[in-house]
Amino acid sequence: MTTFNPFNLEGKTILVTGASSGIGRSTAINAAKMGATLITTARHAERLQETLDALEGQGEREHKQIIADLTNKDDLTNLIADVPFLNGLVLCAGKGLTLPIQFATREKFDDIFNINFFAPVELLRMLFKKKKLQKGSSVVLLSSLGGTQIFSGGNGIYGASKAALNTIMKFAAKEFAPRKVRVNSICPGMVDTPLIHRGTISEEQLLEDQKRYPLGRYGQPADIAYAAIYLLSDASSWVTGQSLVLDGGVSIK
Repeated sequence: MTTFNPFNLEGKTILVTGASSGIGRSTAINAAKMGATLITTARHAERLQETLDALEGQGEREHKQIIADLTNKDDLTNLIADVPFLNGLVLCAGKGLTLPIQFATREKFDDIFNINFFAPVELLRMLFKKKKLQKGSSVVLLSSLGGTQIFSGGNGIYGASKAALNTIMKFAAKEFAPRKVRVNSICPGMVDTPLIHRGTISEEQLLEDQKRYPLGRYGQPADIAYAAIYLLSDASSWVTGQSLVLDGGVSIK
């Protein structure tokens, strides 16, 4: 007897960017568990190989990795040419920055916006234009609570890049709808990835900060991956142009 599961991803081919660590890696691993065929991409070959090795279905499905820097025009062109027809796209690649606006430079803005906004939007635009996104495809953009719900000091450049991503998501959802391509975003609060442990915030400060969250903890990469799976699956077939907030309750007013 077959068990009904509306979150099943069998038969779907999904491209995940930023798949070498954190949320991107967790999304790829968990999507494979749900039956998807994964195309993973990132800049770091060794870490991306670790993700590929962790995917279920090796030998049964044609999982594939493509090393690419999405800010590099040639890499982007080659990636678009190499990917097969897709049923799903999860844009996880990104970069954080904590810097007060008064100390910002145009170079800092350009660096963050190139990685967090222009690169994923250009990939999305070209995949749609080249008709690599099949009818009924789902696109998930990884945005952030910062810049959309919470406006902390020092988070302006990063937050603005994610707010821009959230805005373009809504326009893409409307423009892509006639081809039955859905576009949504996920706006997480703080997620416990290697990224937050490399910054200027001490471990003691991180532990203290978690007390602000009504559920008492930061998110885990899998928390975000499960939400992405919902948006990639047929369970969300009537959902487009929406921002899904996952924040342990911290944005409750």
